[in-house]
Amino acid sequence: MSEEVKEISFDELGLTKPLEKMTAKELRALCMDKLPMISGASGKEKEVLVQEIKEVFGIVEEEQISPYKKQIHEIKRQIRALREKKSATEDRTQRDRIRRQITKLKKRTRRLARAV
Repeated sequence: MSEEVKEISFDELGLTKPLEKMTAKELRALCMDKLPMISGASGKEKEVLVQEIKEVFGIVEEEQISPYKKQIHEIKRQIRALREKKSATEDRTQRDRIRRQITKLKKRTRRLARAV
């Protein structure tokens, strides 16, 4: 009883999102349904599954560095300073203003991180 392993390309998997964004449950299901060459998928962690899938398809991981990294670090520095100022402030309206500033800055960092 020999099972014939069908060769499959990465594009034929029909993924709707990158491997790193998939949950461990989704990765396990993918391996069990479409990638029989990866054995023991049900007991492996997400990072291991992603690495093995990349090895099967020969995907070389490239380090992506955000072009906005310095900007993001500077904004986070501002957020830390504002948090200290907020904790030291007694006036409630002033604390609310600082809280809103922090929220705006956090949203900006998220937008910059997604812009890659």
